[in-house]
Amino acid sequence: MAAKKLYESFSKGLFEEVQRWGSMKQTGVSLKYMLEFGSTPTARNLLISSQFLHKELPIRIARRAIDLQNLPYGLSLKPAVLKVRDWYLDSFRDLRSFPDIKDQNDELEFTRMIKMIKVRHNNVVPMMALGVQQLKKDLDLKVDYKDLDEIHQFLDRFYMSRIGIRMLIGQHVALHDPNPPPDCVGYIHTKMSPLEVARSASEDARCICSREYGSAPDVHIYGDPDFTFPYVPTHLQLMVFELVKNSLRAVEERFMDSDKVAPPIRIIVADGLEDVTIKVSDEGGGIPRSGLPKIFTYLYSTARNPLDEHSDLETTDVATLSTLAGYGYGLPISRLYARYFGGDLQIISMEGYGTDAYLHLSRLGDSQEPLP
Repeated sequence: MAAKKLYESFSKGLFEEVQRWGSMKQTGVSLKYMLEFGSTPTARNLLISSQFLHKELPIRIARRAIDLQNLPYGLSLKPAVLKVRDWYLDSFRDLRSFPDIKDQNDELEFTRMIKMIKVRHNNVVPMMALGVQQLKKDLDLKVDYKDLDEIHQFLDRFYMSRIGIRMLIGQHVALHDPNPPPDCVGYIHTKMSPLEVARSASEDARCICSREYGSAPDVHIYGDPDFTFPYVPTHLQLMVFELVKNSLRAVEERFMDSDKVAPPIRIIVADGLEDVTIKVSDEGGGIPRSGLPKIFTYLYSTARNPLDEHSDLETTDVATLSTLAGYGYGLPISRLYARYFGGDLQIISMEGYGTDAYLHLSRLGDSQEPLP
């Protein structure tokens, strides 16, 4: 019934147009090009950028809307997933309804619209996570994780595409800032300090841990405070926050009934020739070897399932639900953010002791590889 009701709210012509645009080839843009193009955000460059996005964004959004309608195990019919599909169809319709961009006024109006589209999609990740948890509850984990590989592949592709869409919109919108921060080209900070970002992310994670448990272990950070490199600070903030949050929870839960002082989380930033690597280490007891293959799936979490405590939640409420863990998407999403720019995330655990997370970040300044 819910699926039928949502389908009826969109015209048959819209679905046909989505199919047509979804079959078109998307165009990748390299970070090097973004840096060079964005270094001089003239009115002409912004016009060219908006004209590109006017054609590119409907292709990418249409592809995701099509994917959302064809998911296995009934995932497409979960209320939360239908809501996400609703957002994508609304955004596609807004983009296709916008006339050709011919002058600066058109460009400014288009920029305002895609900024609103970005806000509309702010809660896609928690909403999709809720849909997956709804599926997980229905399946009652009677299906082996390996049999759900199709869902994992879809979610990897879906979330990676979302990162790309938000990067394109965010970069274009940020180039309109009349007073950009020093050394910033849109979203990209050409002299980002990974130590500073790690410190900020750790403070945020400790605040959440303190709110959840009443206390939080210390975080010690090591590395060269003068070292900088080009990267997107918001991406790194998200990744380090997730890793530190996981470590804080593990340590806090292991030592909450102990007379011992909880050991600190250690963050080490290393400047290599190929990668910048950030290592997050804890003594939270580690992960059993049997659990390691599951930690990058979207149907696994070592924490309690939020739906077990909030089974009466409306899907619109979950986006603002503040919880330390439970949805099981922090690690896989963080790995996608790392891989988006050619990096990676690896987890090595010693059961009975703790876990080391290695976040590898590619040096981006000269990369001409098109981004997803």
